[in-house]
Amino acid sequence: MTIILFILIFGLVVVSHEFGHYIVGVKSGIHVVEFALGMGPVIFHRDGKKTRFTIRLFPIGGACMFEGEDEDVTTEGAFLSAGVWNRFATVAAGPIFNFILAFLLSLILVGFTGSDKPIIYDVSEGGAAEACGIGPGDEIIRLGGERIHVYREVSLISMLGSGSPVDVEYRDAETGEINRVTLTPLYDEADGRYYFGFLGAGSYEKPGNPLELILYSGYEVGYWVKATYKSLLMLIKGRVSPKELSGPVGIATVVGQSYEETKSYGFLSVFLTMVNITVLLSVNLGIMNLLPLPALDGGRLVFIVVEMLRGKPVPQDKEGLIHGIGFLLFMLLAVVVMFNDIMRIIH
Repeated sequence: MTIILFILIFGLVVVSHEFGHYIVGVKSGIHVVEFALGMGPVIFHRDGKKTRFTIRLFPIGGACMFEGEDEDVTTEGAFLSAGVWNRFATVAAGPIFNFILAFLLSLILVGFTGSDKPIIYDVSEGGAAEACGIGPGDEIIRLGGERIHVYREVSLISMLGSGSPVDVEYRDAETGEINRVTLTPLYDEADGRYYFGFLGAGSYEKPGNPLELILYSGYEVGYWVKATYKSLLMLIKGRVSPKELSGPVGIATVVGQSYEETKSYGFLSVFLTMVNITVLLSVNLGIMNLLPLPALDGGRLVFIVVEMLRGKPVPQDKEGLIHGIGFLLFMLLAVVVMFNDIMRIIH
């Protein structure tokens, strides 16, 4: 069951990404040579009028291959024959469709489970929050200058905090007034981290109307965007070890563990848990692909922006070489991440 769920989840995320490239590319007059799900040898294919649709052996990625991509070809239907803004939109569409998928799935998630509004359930006795006059029922509006929409954002800021004083804006539960205080987190020796002294949201609250459903579904996606880019910043700053990165093997492990933990609660619980994982993965794929690195969509967008600025494209052989080197480096990274995932499972 783990393998089936992993393939369904990963497949949906990858298909949405590649479909974004495909549909915008076709609308821009670019010929899509192949739409592939997976990597490695082809195990199934179907030829459309203009595009070959394939399923490849290893379910760890996908590709939307355009005619003349990374080549100096400007014949009708070739990638370079399209206008610069059409090419920009085609490349950007992959990550954008990941965010669209995450939002659509969030509508289901929030509709069934509700959202963790940033209302404090309780405060720890003698904690930093209590010392500032913050109490149960108060609603956090801003924390450290960030607008807060769901309580998990509070937990995220707390978890990544370094102990520096934080400005808190909150709505008092009794008076309804908005108060502003400066809170200094307290260090917990046992856990080795700083705490604000908030004791979490009491429960998830379902949206009262369609507008609120749409709003909080957007907040759900926004939370995962924040969580992803903050994790990347921690990785860059050395506060997170590269060994903690997970690839397909690690994701499959999480899917399997989540299934085992929720299957006793019934189909709906399993379904919503898998939807939540899919939202997380879709947002992650969208953000990772927007990084300005060779072989990624973000790297290709950089070259298109350079073309806009200089008035002519970068020679395709040079761009193709850079992306090729980037792809090899990412494959090497994938092998290292897979090794770490396997070692975690073994130990």
